[in-house]
Amino acid sequence: MKKYLSLVTFSHTIFAMPFAFIGFFLAITTTQYHFDWVKLVMMVLCMILARNSAMAFNRYLDRDIDSKNPRTKQRDIPSGRISANSALIFTVVNCLLFITVTWFINRLCFYLSPVALLVVLGYSATKRFTALCHLVLGLGLSLAPIGAYLVVTGQFALTPLFFSFAVLCWVSGFDIIYALQDEDFDRAENLHSIPAYLGKVNALRLSTFLHILSAAFVVMPVFFTHVSILYYAGIVFFSIMLIYQHRLVKPTDLSRVNFAFMTTNGIASVVFASLFLLDRVLITHGIL
Repeated sequence: MKKYLSLVTFSHTIFAMPFAFIGFFLAITTTQYHFDWVKLVMMVLCMILARNSAMAFNRYLDRDIDSKNPRTKQRDIPSGRISANSALIFTVVNCLLFITVTWFINRLCFYLSPVALLVVLGYSATKRFTALCHLVLGLGLSLAPIGAYLVVTGQFALTPLFFSFAVLCWVSGFDIIYALQDEDFDRAENLHSIPAYLGKVNALRLSTFLHILSAAFVVMPVFFTHVSILYYAGIVFFSIMLIYQHRLVKPTDLSRVNFAFMTTNGIASVVFASLFLLDRVLITHGIL
């Protein structure tokens, strides 16, 4: 179990899962639908299964690349802790379980499940032909809030899309920062990434622009949904963490990239989602 948790880097679930809870409880508190423990559990299962599929397939597809890169050659498949076939079987099993769970949620989620898998699994191949791979990763994680909203309602709405766009820009931006570490390697191996295409300085500028857009998108729901001071505090905190992330990383100093990637983004998502959920609870009960 520890090997498979390592294979899918389970700790990185902290990025998208909080936004899935945002989508779920946004639906509960702004529509006629009521809280349902079964739907909540199935939503969490879908998040875990889809992410397991995506990460295991990424490690399977990139196994030869990872074995050449000094930064990644100790990953589970190149190091021999898990075989490539085991990773592929793990991917297939999680995909089938994901589709099965969506069958029990509602018809729309079931019909869209192959599309979701196509996006999250397809990301793994994009670095071979487009520098926009970071945006594809962002797109995959951006399915979390709208997907969770669909679990509850079975229909699309505007407000959860703002959170999805926020995740898309946020994840794309910090993935560009993370990819700065592999700029030289990507060029040498003819792999595509924003840092390899634009260089460190311009890549950081694009990342900054994407994070400005992300902050703008988390503001947009206030024009469509009643929120309290807690949500505004969440916006401020999320924005501060984005700014802090860019203060940590410089074109000439990448020593704190991992801290910026994991710690600041993890804290940003958890705190922002917590303030959103507290906002929903207090407003629903008439306290604010």
